[in-house]
Amino acid sequence: MTTAAQPRTVSARYDATTATVAPLAPARERLLSLDVFRGITIAGMLLVNDPGTWGAIFPPLEHAEWNGWTPTDLIFPFFLFIVGITTHLSLSARRARGDDDSALVKQILRRGIIIYLLGFAMAMFPFYQWGTIQSLPNATAWDRIIYRIEHVRLLGVLPRIAIVYICAGLLTLKTNLKQQIVIIATLLFGYWFAMTLIPVPGEHEIGGLLLHTHDRNLAAYLDRLILGTNHTWTGSVTFDPEGPFSTLPAIATAMLGVIAGTWIARKDKPLLDRISGLFAAGSLAMVIGLMWNWSFPINKNLWTSSYVMFTAGMAAVTLATIMWIVDNYNVKWWTKPFVVYGVNPIVAFVGSGVMARLIYTLWHVTYEGKSVALQDAIYQTVFLTWLPPRVASLGFAIAYVLLWYGILLVLYRRKIILKV
Repeated sequence: MTTAAQPRTVSARYDATTATVAPLAPARERLLSLDVFRGITIAGMLLVNDPGTWGAIFPPLEHAEWNGWTPTDLIFPFFLFIVGITTHLSLSARRARGDDDSALVKQILRRGIIIYLLGFAMAMFPFYQWGTIQSLPNATAWDRIIYRIEHVRLLGVLPRIAIVYICAGLLTLKTNLKQQIVIIATLLFGYWFAMTLIPVPGEHEIGGLLLHTHDRNLAAYLDRLILGTNHTWTGSVTFDPEGPFSTLPAIATAMLGVIAGTWIARKDKPLLDRISGLFAAGSLAMVIGLMWNWSFPINKNLWTSSYVMFTAGMAAVTLATIMWIVDNYNVKWWTKPFVVYGVNPIVAFVGSGVMARLIYTLWHVTYEGKSVALQDAIYQTVFLTWLPPRVASLGFAIAYVLLWYGILLVLYRRKIILKV
């Protein structure tokens, strides 16, 4: 934990002919609209990740079953887009202080490794296999530890963020805008061609004919080949929604955020021009994504190229709208709750994830004569007794969001920000 000084944003002068952005002196104030956007994203994550029961959820709060999207499918790409923006702003600020590239590379690698290890620790938690192990009916404590290690998920949300952050950070340091556009195009078109034109081993069909399947497409094949079935997502042994191959287009999501951050930081442009430019670019990206959807469907699990363009475009439009309200019109009365969520994203993600594992799985109480998870007992007692199932489930999720607002508010008031 660190006691945070007053945060600052960074200004930068853009030069497309050089390899990087040439930084100016940091501005005095942190970009409030970006904290608000990140806070909305974090609050949304808590809302959709923690229902009272997975069996009663309003459709917008569920992921799309396969192709298509819901509001829930916007949360992760929004966060990666924000990672790209903050990567540009952070590295520009470090350069403004005189840090050389070798120091910045070390910082990028250090932060990325820590984020990955946090994700790995969350996947391992509670560091032994609880419940009944069918293959080991008389498992000892040591057996449970070994089983957990042998079946831990190697990738996931935080590991993907770590990989994407490292790649986006290094590319931000070493490339200019034109090169970044070429890299994004290469990732998106290369992924499209690979997923649709390469025959999937063992299937005797090109990938484009298998995009509707969960386990027969090229990404799923590579998930199993690289990770093995013991180390993929626990919801499936046939693919991982944060698998290695689909992480490549996720890098493009963050790089689009880097470009957005470069544009936002251009103090040679009036604020309204930056807002309108971001909105226009986002709208164009959404149209491209929707058109691409005809041949390469929008799909979060596969992180398709159309999904990248559509969600990055929507993220840009959303951020531009927040900037227009908060920064242009100075309407800030509603922003504090989201700032509270936005300034401590690591605490919110890791803390809420660990707490959810405890109350949903590990901590049990006796309810109506039987042992049930603490979360289930709270849901049934406090919410389900007087509300319809879907409303009760949403009520529990809202209560969980408010609980974490209270925790994060304490840290915010004490100016405590966990940084890696």
